[in-house]
Amino acid sequence: MVKTQANCPRCRQPVLTEVNQIFDINTDPLAKQKLLSGVVNYLRCPSCGFEGMLSLPLVYHDPDKELLLTFFPPELGVPINEQEKQIGTLINRVLGSLPNEKKKAYLLQPQAMLTYQTLLEKILEADGITKEMLEEQQKRINLLQRLITTPKTDRLTIIQQEEKLIDTSFFALLARLLQSAITQQDENSSKELSELQDLLFEKTKVGKEIYTQAKETEDAIKSLQEAGKDGLSREKLLDLILKAPSETQLTTIVSLARTGIDYAFFQLLSNKIETAQKDEKQKLIDLREKLLKLTDEIDKHIQAEYDQAKQLLDNIITSDNIEQSVEKNLSKIDNLFLQVIENELAAARKKADLDRISKLERIMIVVEKATEPPAEFKLIQELINTNNEEELQNKLQEHTSEITPEFLDLFNNLINQSEGKNTEVKVLNKIKEVYRSVLRFSMIKNIKQ
Repeated sequence: MVKTQANCPRCRQPVLTEVNQIFDINTDPLAKQKLLSGVVNYLRCPSCGFEGMLSLPLVYHDPDKELLLTFFPPELGVPINEQEKQIGTLINRVLGSLPNEKKKAYLLQPQAMLTYQTLLEKILEADGITKEMLEEQQKRINLLQRLITTPKTDRLTIIQQEEKLIDTSFFALLARLLQSAITQQDENSSKELSELQDLLFEKTKVGKEIYTQAKETEDAIKSLQEAGKDGLSREKLLDLILKAPSETQLTTIVSLARTGIDYAFFQLLSNKIETAQKDEKQKLIDLREKLLKLTDEIDKHIQAEYDQAKQLLDNIITSDNIEQSVEKNLSKIDNLFLQVIENELAAARKKADLDRISKLERIMIVVEKATEPPAEFKLIQELINTNNEEELQNKLQEHTSEITPEFLDLFNNLINQSEGKNTEVKVLNKIKEVYRSVLRFSMIKNIKQ
């Protein structure tokens, strides 16, 4: 996004902020998420404290769904002919980024949205999300805002009155807000939202179920980690499964340790069934059937995801512009997609299919470039990996121009995030130790200037 100067709607003071008027999935695969998130074109005024979205003309483009939507805020009071001129300039930028073969008839008939809300609804409607579904979600958002702004002593009454709205979607919304507050290091909001979450866990039916499932999942993960300290054998895995106290823990263990539940594992279980007494035998037989069903479901799910990743890869390879197609689909590229590429590369090399090898390698180059960490993170990692203070100081001297206040802020944020993720104490101490050295280096550099 481009930084520009905008006047605060409340006090009219100029504020430097980031703005984006074109949301084009053709050039930015995350454009839709950015627009729907509500965090774009957001102004915070240091003078009067105003926070809110700027009123700006917008253009949204999704070539796959053949959507070209425009919105001009009516509150700007701009004459129609001037509105058309400004929107036309934005549309021309969209058209300029499209190859000729992708310029279709829908681009000649952009749909003007009368309100910002109808713009969002139109985008979501194309994804199969109805207005009724949006209204239901808005009710949950309103309830959450009401609970946050209500004194703690009165919250329970509201919870009891509105418990039908407090479902898994409501908890997912609350979790996203809490995660956002933690990421932004907003301690007050994090504390408030965490306390509200705890209250809802304790006082609502759905909250109790979610908390219980989360606790059982956590216990299952811990038991797997403990059993795997010296290597997770099939005997240990079978023992864990036999002792799993609930369906949630059993499902968690099976999903996390699926590769260990193979023919040899089932042979162990079958041997146990043969030597068991009558009542115990039936329980083990039922368990075997349950495990076969669970593993079959997991395998089908994995296969479906693999087929989807393979289809995406095939679409990219057969596209007119491989590099552009990869960039467009970056949000869909994950570890499974990379595994598919590795498998396809191995198969292509075995067949000596040079054309396919070349295309696959072009895809890998774009992916690696897109997923490469920013230079600042690479430098931080290099500093942390130094073996002693002398090596660290030499590295700092090499990169002295890069040790800026912004770099120190980034480093400090990394420490805060590491603390929030329960990073191993030894690793965290090393990060903090390096940060202190970098801070001293920066201070000395500034004194000498």
